[in-house]
Amino acid sequence: MTTRFPALHIGPLAIGPPVAQAALSGYSDAPMRVIARRLGAGYTVGEVWLDRFVVEASHGRRGRRLLAVRDEEHPCGAQLMGSRPEEFIPAALALVRLGFDAIDLNLACPVRKVLARRRGGFLMGQPDVALEIVSRVRDALPPEIPVTVKLRSGLDESPESRERFFAIFDGAFGRGAAAATVHPRTVAQRYAGRAAWAFLAEVKRHAIGRIVLGSGDLFRAEDCLAMLRQTGVDGACIARGAIGNPWIFAQVRALLEGRPLPPPPSVYEQRDVIVEHYRMAEEVYGPKRSGRRMRKFGIRYAQLHPQYAEVRAAFIATRRPGDVREVLRRWYADDLPGRWPDVESFGRMVEGHVECDD
Repeated sequence: MTTRFPALHIGPLAIGPPVAQAALSGYSDAPMRVIARRLGAGYTVGEVWLDRFVVEASHGRRGRRLLAVRDEEHPCGAQLMGSRPEEFIPAALALVRLGFDAIDLNLACPVRKVLARRRGGFLMGQPDVALEIVSRVRDALPPEIPVTVKLRSGLDESPESRERFFAIFDGAFGRGAAAATVHPRTVAQRYAGRAAWAFLAEVKRHAIGRIVLGSGDLFRAEDCLAMLRQTGVDGACIARGAIGNPWIFAQVRALLEGRPLPPPPSVYEQRDVIVEHYRMAEEVYGPKRSGRRMRKFGIRYAQLHPQYAEVRAAFIATRRPGDVREVLRRWYADDLPGRWPDVESFGRMVEGHVECDD
């Protein structure tokens, strides 16, 4: 029997099916978000931005291009990270002026250099500072712009960290947050072990009517439905599992609607999406930078190709503008059946730009 899940709403934003693309540092730029929306994501969140960067970038033409929101993206959120409550305000206002529909506050990032600067997950141990950030941003923005928070289950597994989690969780909603996304690992855990979905279920029971989204270990469409069923959260936020596999959103939608799981995309389907992704990347970054950026995406797209190892190696070897097109010409010329991505490979992807994502 098909389980029916309610449509997701975040404040006044009507999301629809309860599946979203999470913020992905170094990845969830406009091209990735647009592809995700076209393939079924009801909501996307831009890559994690430092508050000071946003303020500086929003004053220049190139910076505004990097921060731009396309018409077909709405609703779309932007995620902010910083350490000083007062510095979040001008950044949040700039992002709203640029067209973002919601502001998500990152209190979760477990990267050591972020923690050393008293940002991200460091704030899970500082309830007063975390809640001042929520209050200041909520008070500064128009009421129709939702403010949301991204949390981990605590700094560590101590009782004190657990108490601080619920102090921040309850306090954020008390100060006007519209939703919370919870990744059920501690900051100290980073990505070790399995995400504690039982903690998500506990948080949702505690929430009593508040909107809670879950993140962590969502690498297959089936994982998303399992999280919704097992925990009762209002939505599933796919992070690492969406890099190079935007088709996961269409697959989740099919399962939500009681339809069979679609097959993996064929080589031609993959090629068409990669070509469009590259085209949009060139518009944003120019030929030279877009080639470097598409290299890391190509390595992940390769996981769906039937000749995964060879195609991955070909993307790794790209260096010059146009090399990505040569990979497409050579390896995507025949329309072969695709393959399911290697879940273990996604699970190990915790280095470099992806460390700050859940």
